[in-house]
Amino acid sequence: MATYLYRLGRFSYRRRGRVTLAWLVLLALAAMGALNLSGPTSSDLSIPGTQSQRAADLLAARMPQVATDAATAQVVLTAPAGRTVAGRTERTAVEATVARLRALDHVRSVTDPFTTRAVSRDGRTAFATVTYSMTQLGVKDADREALLDAGRAAREAGLGVEFGGTAMNVLEVSPTSEIVGIGIAAVVLVITFGAFVAAGLPLVTALVGVTAGVAGIEIATGYVDLSAQTFTLALMIGLAVGIDYALFIVSRYRHDLLSGLDGEESAGRALGTAGSAVVFAGLTVVIALAALTVVRIPFLAAMGLAAAGTVLVAVLVALTLLPALLGFLGPRVLGRRGPAALDSESNSGPAPWGERWARSVLRHRLPIVLVAVLGLGVIAIPAADLRLGLPTDASARHDTTRRKAYDQLAAGFGRGVNGPLVVVADLGGSQDRAGATKALLADLSAVPGVAFVAPTTPVGGSDLAVLTVIPASGPSEAATEDLVHDLRDRATDWHRTTGATVYVTGQTAINIDISERVGQALLPYLAVVVGLAFVLLLLVFRSLLVPIKATLGFLLSIAATFGATVAVFQWGWLGGLVGIDTPGPIVSFLPIFLVGVLFGLAMDYEVFLVSRMREEHVHGASADESVALGFRHGARVVTAAAVIMVSIFGGFVLAEDSIIKSMGFALAVGVFVDAFVVRMTIVPAVMSLLGDRAWWIPRWLDRRLPDVDIEGARLAHRIEAPAPSALREPAVRRASR
Repeated sequence: MATYLYRLGRFSYRRRGRVTLAWLVLLALAAMGALNLSGPTSSDLSIPGTQSQRAADLLAARMPQVATDAATAQVVLTAPAGRTVAGRTERTAVEATVARLRALDHVRSVTDPFTTRAVSRDGRTAFATVTYSMTQLGVKDADREALLDAGRAAREAGLGVEFGGTAMNVLEVSPTSEIVGIGIAAVVLVITFGAFVAAGLPLVTALVGVTAGVAGIEIATGYVDLSAQTFTLALMIGLAVGIDYALFIVSRYRHDLLSGLDGEESAGRALGTAGSAVVFAGLTVVIALAALTVVRIPFLAAMGLAAAGTVLVAVLVALTLLPALLGFLGPRVLGRRGPAALDSESNSGPAPWGERWARSVLRHRLPIVLVAVLGLGVIAIPAADLRLGLPTDASARHDTTRRKAYDQLAAGFGRGVNGPLVVVADLGGSQDRAGATKALLADLSAVPGVAFVAPTTPVGGSDLAVLTVIPASGPSEAATEDLVHDLRDRATDWHRTTGATVYVTGQTAINIDISERVGQALLPYLAVVVGLAFVLLLLVFRSLLVPIKATLGFLLSIAATFGATVAVFQWGWLGGLVGIDTPGPIVSFLPIFLVGVLFGLAMDYEVFLVSRMREEHVHGASADESVALGFRHGARVVTAAAVIMVSIFGGFVLAEDSIIKSMGFALAVGVFVDAFVVRMTIVPAVMSLLGDRAWWIPRWLDRRLPDVDIEGARLAHRIEAPAPSALREPAVRRASR
């Protein structure tokens, strides 16, 4: 692989004009496709085969007017102290509001709180449910503005009016999220390279890759269902890996240029060495994300494939466009430091901070391993209480109308009114449909945990009965999950006594089913990823103990990241620092995505550091010396890459959307822990403890493993070294040719 990448690097450098033009044409075509071929994003988070989805499909086919995927809004009206919504002025205002709601475009139905008895016991709170003729993502800003304006009459009468429900959910990612991350990345790159030109290259190539990847996703929306979060996930991951991959290659290019090679040769060798690590790291992320297809969750698989595609584009940009741009810039990538920068790269110059850090770890290796592992274990403790779910209006900020509507409904009607369950009864096998419905209504009302059951509204010609069950607990509480299972367990008895086939669905039940399916898939998926990590590292390092050490470190990183995320987002510790007003369950698909993305990044840092250790060991250095020299060459770049990753991901903590916020936090913490605690601290200490045994492998296994040559050892033998007279200054001048 190294030889092919070497040739690709030289070709891209030499034919830089053609390569750059090809990418510009590709970007133009992608932009045109995104403008003309894109379709709407989807809010469908269904999982085929679950009971909630079977019931939703049944409603869509035989009673579409009550389909569960339609966007809804709860308009909550509250009278001030000493007054009720049933007063003459107040009732008139409520009725006028309902009339205005019914006149809105795209509204299919509006309930009258006085007809449906949706008035609290104290008479101060009432709510109307607005059902749209489209899904959540079909509701535009103009529809929401019209909805908010419809409450004007009630406000003029002195009533409080707040709006909740899925129609009010808007995915908002502030540009501040990207700006903060990119700004910090730019500063880190300038410090790392000491040159503005070199610092700008990773940013430019990362933006090109993200633009192409997001445009491809936009085109894909015209043919497949993709959720709105897919774009943000692709942007988040694409920016981070795009900058990191370019950082590795530019760093190696500068080293070879300063060592006496001309520009074309340096580009070839940079791709043959650092480029091999980039291909390996990129493929691990792509494979891990694409492997989400095996968990049989359509929306999760689609998000994984879209993010994997963006990572693949980032790799292609780093391997082709980056060396072409290096050809245009010539020696300007060296900046003011010039040849003096080589001293920190050679083994004879003063020890840089990375080597000094490694030697200090080696002197205290056993205590450092014990303290680091114990510390990560303590941070991981909250992970034992991990609960999965999907965000509700309870997770919105206190000052939003969604959160005020949620709280007022809970205060007036109980927490369960915010998470109603929909019970669908197929009465096709019942002899007495009216009697079966009445019996089912009575039985449901007597189930522990049920606050009340709304009477069914018969639909002419249908053999389905639809009842709304209001739990006594909130939609994210464990008691509601237990109630859903209890109702489903009773379905067999109801079928025997009434002949009706009973299903439990609704958005709350769908969320519970999604969380359970994802939770069941997490451990098998983690096993697949860990197994993949072991096999890949076995091929790269031709060692048994190094892969075991690497995968155990990865598991430590995952456990600590889960623990920190649970502590902040589920328990509420330090939640105010990240903008969390109310803690709740962890977003159901966050852990499985975290495993896939963090796996690729962890292997990236592992390969970049340990491959240099192996190279020094093969050349005769002792175990401890190979660790120190490996850090001399790799620590600076890995540190910069990790800081950039943490900055990019951490910037998304500023987002308003709770899903994006939690994903940014978890990925930032995961990268920080894996890079600085595991790879930069535990790895050198463990490698020192293992000594020469770290590189042991049975001979029979060594003979059977293919040699992937990720360090470019065969490439080094095939390429003639530069002549002794090729001094640094002439090499820099030759870079411009």
